[in-house]
Amino acid sequence: MPTWLRAAGKWGSVFAILALIVTLLKQIIGFIAFLTMAIKLLVFLIFAALFLGIGLMIFRGWNSKRKAQE
Repeated sequence: MPTWLRAAGKWGSVFAILALIVTLLKQIIGFIAFLTMAIKLLVFLIFAALFLGIGLMIFRGWNSKRKAQE
């Protein structure tokens, strides 16, 4: 077997493994970014629901106090 073919085989496998590692790291970073975005969206939705609930409670209390005075 020619030496250049044997050397290309060794270096080719090293480069293939490096390419697989880089691809795996990119996928992991993308997955972490997706999870972070999902958590941020969930926190925002919880905050909005809490804010809306408190506003609704204040409005109901204000209405019941106004009806009690009449």
